[in-house]
Amino acid sequence: MEKLEWTESLVPDDIALKIASLLQIFDLCSLGSCSRFWRELCASDSIWISMFRERWPSLVFSTEPPVLNVDDRSSVAAGEQFSSTKGWRVFYINRHFEMASRAATIAKFVKQCSPSESLEVGDYLRAIEFLCSVEMGVRDVQMFLFASKHNVLLNLIGLHYSIFTLGVPAEYVIEALWNCQISERQVCVRWWKLGRWIHGFRLRDESRTRIISLGDLAMAKKGEVFGVLHRGAIHEVLRVQISVPDRIQTPWTF
Repeated sequence: MEKLEWTESLVPDDIALKIASLLQIFDLCSLGSCSRFWRELCASDSIWISMFRERWPSLVFSTEPPVLNVDDRSSVAAGEQFSSTKGWRVFYINRHFEMASRAATIAKFVKQCSPSESLEVGDYLRAIEFLCSVEMGVRDVQMFLFASKHNVLLNLIGLHYSIFTLGVPAEYVIEALWNCQISERQVCVRWWKLGRWIHGFRLRDESRTRIISLGDLAMAKKGEVFGVLHRGAIHEVLRVQISVPDRIQTPWTF
């Protein structure tokens, strides 16, 4: 062990810091568990403030480590001792757990609103509004909403939020869907439109159904399906329902 510590000390601090700053979060944590040298270096505020701003660019903070209260410190992983030199690292972890909790709230809401895996557009748009209110970032969506273990309805909510609220380019979203192995998942969108008037008579209300994969939907931001989902049930559109294909639709009674 002494030889290992001595070898690592030969690496200039600026070079070691540069190496650590290029790693992803999981690799950085793994490197920090190798030895005392890397543990102290990987806890540097200069690394974690950069990672924080990259993941949550909409949140603006000063370069000073944030001051955490007792509740914030208790949310850090069990057994980790708080230190002022690890302010941004602790703050990053705290924010991560907060986003995980928010995502769990959304998942619970969607499950309650879709007992038969069929979601009304009003509930669908409310879920997206909640994501806006908590300022969930792109990485949060990929990590918590694009997970293959989740229902495709939750995947769709994350897709819609990423494109329309966060303004993520379609190419980036498609790549994320592919990496999460959910790009081929399909959703069924069905909507009812008010019947047209012809020669003083109103025709029967129209029903339209589209089954489309998440990958194809991401490429068609200005398409008909996304247009209906984004507007919701307004004007001539009486009702919009999103469901898993081949599921029994909830009857609609007048």
